[in-house]
Amino acid sequence: MTVLVTGASGMLGRAVAQHLVAEGREVRCFQRRPSGVPGAQDVLGSVEDPDAVAMAVRGCAAVVHLAAKVSFTGAAAEFDRVNVEGTRRLLDAAQDAGVTDVVYVSSPSVAHDGTSLVGAPAGPADPAHARGDYARTKAAAELLALARSTPAFRVAAVRPHIVWGPGDTQLVERVIDRARHGRLPLLDHGTALIDTTYVDNAASAIVACLRRIDAAQGQAFVVTNGEPRPIAELLGGICRAGGVAPPAWSVPGALARGAGAVIERAWLASGRTEEPPMTRFLAEQLSTAHWFDQRRTRTVLDWEPDVGIDEGFERLARHYSR
Repeated sequence: MTVLVTGASGMLGRAVAQHLVAEGREVRCFQRRPSGVPGAQDVLGSVEDPDAVAMAVRGCAAVVHLAAKVSFTGAAAEFDRVNVEGTRRLLDAAQDAGVTDVVYVSSPSVAHDGTSLVGAPAGPADPAHARGDYARTKAAAELLALARSTPAFRVAAVRPHIVWGPGDTQLVERVIDRARHGRLPLLDHGTALIDTTYVDNAASAIVACLRRIDAAQGQAFVVTNGEPRPIAELLGGICRAGGVAPPAWSVPGALARGAGAVIERAWLASGRTEEPPMTRFLAEQLSTAHWFDQRRTRTVLDWEPDVGIDEGFERLARHYSR
């Protein structure tokens, strides 16, 4: 069957498309610029364009939906247009085209209210209490997607947690750049215990969800490496892989959260489009524990991660050494 992957020009979307091609699937990639995935067909366009979306899903049996506006800041209306209305438009077109299976790629932030999560399950998406417009709109879109699930149109959601790896511009390159310029502090000495997901593991879990859609439909699954580490250790591993010194200074988490909220409001008011140095959401992520119980995910999806955290650091170091 032909599988449509939206957002395949991003690191995770590209990895998902590559996994599907390696399995022998016919893969079509839909995004605004070429995906660069060998063996996949590219259809260029945006989820905001109804005609482009209808063309992309035509003839497909399954969809993996990753396309989204991912940012710590920006106009709320833009998040709504892309993340909520774009998902609605894609689901409508998929049903009209006879698609039977959809995996919606979500985020654990849809169920995070800013407090610590310790061995947490995949709680229900909660737009009203999500932190920031990205999390709010991803939560709303996840609820919208799962509500469509029926035996004839099976929908499941996968929430990969803090995905990283070679070529990652969202986390890895920002961490290395800020550390290089001395602008990467630890919050509360980096003691918060968090889990992350190496990109190949996130991709294989998404593909496993598509394979196990019979058992997974109507449900959401958090995906991680299952290796919680202190955030100082994770940031240090990324920095060393990139050839820069790890952060050696710390600020109180409460101070960073307050400053982040002020900076975020100032950024929006000024109309600046680049990522701010700190936001309240980012400060919460850097100063609170968040790791998840993976037993249900691994049982239902019949999946295990292949790449451990330390091997991921080694792969990242090889990437930067080239």
